[in-house]
Amino acid sequence: MYMIIVGAGSIGSSLIDIAVREKNNVVLVDTNSERARAVSTRHDITVLVANATSSETLREAGADRADAIVITTSDDAVNLMVVHVAARLEIPAILSIVNETEHTEFFRKLGATVMENPEDVVAQYMYNAVKQPRMQDFAQLPQGAQIFRVQISNESSLVGRSIADSIQRGIIPETLRVLAIARPEEETQTIAMGDSILRSGDILTLFSLQRVGDEVIQKLVG
Repeated sequence: MYMIIVGAGSIGSSLIDIAVREKNNVVLVDTNSERARAVSTRHDITVLVANATSSETLREAGADRADAIVITTSDDAVNLMVVHVAARLEIPAILSIVNETEHTEFFRKLGATVMENPEDVVAQYMYNAVKQPRMQDFAQLPQGAQIFRVQISNESSLVGRSIADSIQRGIIPETLRVLAIARPEEETQTIAMGDSILRSGDILTLFSLQRVGDEVIQKLVG
């Protein structure tokens, strides 16, 4: 994949590390020469010290052959301008950070896929790790939805029951969906079905349209 990344702050730099490790063709655009230099010493990629709000800069970065552009600066005005230019240049996939939630709709109207306020996402993840330590790999999704994993113990009422039976008995709330079941001892992961029988030690991947309370987690885990 040919990817243009705008901004080499903490998020942009981490994204570059991942993209390079996965053998993608990466071009960085950043106005800060020190950040750009730091990236160029770590990775053998094209680095442009330039303003990405300029169509000329994005053309120089390879907009005509780019599969995606990811915009990661902390300034929503800059990010929105880059989205606008990228859309005009018809870059197929446009992704951007939105630092202030109220700006999200402006980005979406231009066709960008957005990640709202990444600092809030990290803060929410850390809070849940403290508040609900039995939840694993927690992720907050748009409009309050959540996806997370829990490992059920031998004391859980889920053990020995099917998913359908557990929903019927109210052990699994109807607002929750079990997506997958992992069995560490067997090193397997399967798509959850209504007739799937749950065992002690199973790790369930769950999706909820709303925040899941402590009492629900306790009931699931046992």
